[in-house]
Amino acid sequence: MPTMFDRCVPLVFLVACSGTSSHAAGDGGAVSTKDTDSGGTTAAVATTYGNPAGHCAVPGAAAAEDVSSPTTKVGTGTAASCTADAVVAAVHAGGVVTFDCGPSPVTIVVPEIQIFNDGGKGDGSVTIDGGGKVTLSGNDANRILYQNTCDSSLHYTTPHCQDQPAPHLVLQNIALTGGNASATSSVLGGGAVFVGGGTFKAYNLSVTHSTQPNLEQDYAGGAIYTFNQATQPVYIVASTFASNSGCNGGALGSIGTSYTILNSVFSDNSTLGNGENPAAAGTPGGGLGGAIYNDGDGYTLSLCGTLVSDNTAADLGSGSIFQVVDDLKGQLVITDSTFVGNSDTGSVQSATHPSIYVQAADVAGNAGVTITGTTFK
Repeated sequence: MPTMFDRCVPLVFLVACSGTSSHAAGDGGAVSTKDTDSGGTTAAVATTYGNPAGHCAVPGAAAAEDVSSPTTKVGTGTAASCTADAVVAAVHAGGVVTFDCGPSPVTIVVPEIQIFNDGGKGDGSVTIDGGGKVTLSGNDANRILYQNTCDSSLHYTTPHCQDQPAPHLVLQNIALTGGNASATSSVLGGGAVFVGGGTFKAYNLSVTHSTQPNLEQDYAGGAIYTFNQATQPVYIVASTFASNSGCNGGALGSIGTSYTILNSVFSDNSTLGNGENPAAAGTPGGGLGGAIYNDGDGYTLSLCGTLVSDNTAADLGSGSIFQVVDDLKGQLVITDSTFVGNSDTGSVQSATHPSIYVQAADVAGNAGVTITGTTFK
């Protein structure tokens, strides 16, 4: 297991940005329009998420998956046909999952859905596409999706569970809400989604009002927690994370994960802990990274075209991002993004780039941090 963050030494490597963004960031909220079908009725069309002012190029590996030939279609044209049992069965069947729940948006309350490492077509891989009209809810009672290659109850498939390349989990054109990680505190977080091992990609995903409430050192990720993503970066594209909370990392938490985040929004996420790691006397620990908390060895966090606004953290001036690369073999790269209204409280702060705390590679000239075309307000 990669080394977890076990110190908070006052090293903040931040460099001057090259100017303000050439793209004025918008509010980044979901956009939903309506259309009229052939029968004259008004039907909702797909909701889009993320930052509409973000224009960063999306590499092929980060693009949406083709879902034109689904393995399983949940529903038969009505909202009532889209049941929790049908969703669980479809995910367990693996492959490509789409929905036919009628013309209007639907919310489906689901239990924690486990992804078996040998499920579906053999490697557990699943793409879940909500067509921009589906929300899966944990009803504030449970996590929504759980993938863990090193959980024996989900079936071991290799002797190297910590670095196996599958399952591949893709979430696209879908919303998650009301996730709660308190029922499964044995892993380090993920209020809506925990992904251990394999790979993960999100495209046009919304995660809101989800929480990782356990106040212990290294717990994180009110929305999503990733662990041991060894074979490729986690891609987050055109996605929105709003009003989530965690001990650390109000939206995202991870150990040993490289993230590439494009044209997305992080707003009003917050930490629940305080006292840093290890926890100061009389505190539960945590309170680091209002939007994003990253720890581990040899990873890079990259943001482009992304709006980070009004996130809060208790410690180390890390209202937006907390990143510690324990072996100093990693990078923080921020391009054409906007940071506004994020908290900057705690013992370490940056007047030039408020709300970011980072320890990364000591690269000559920039100390492992590259920030260009980005505005801080």
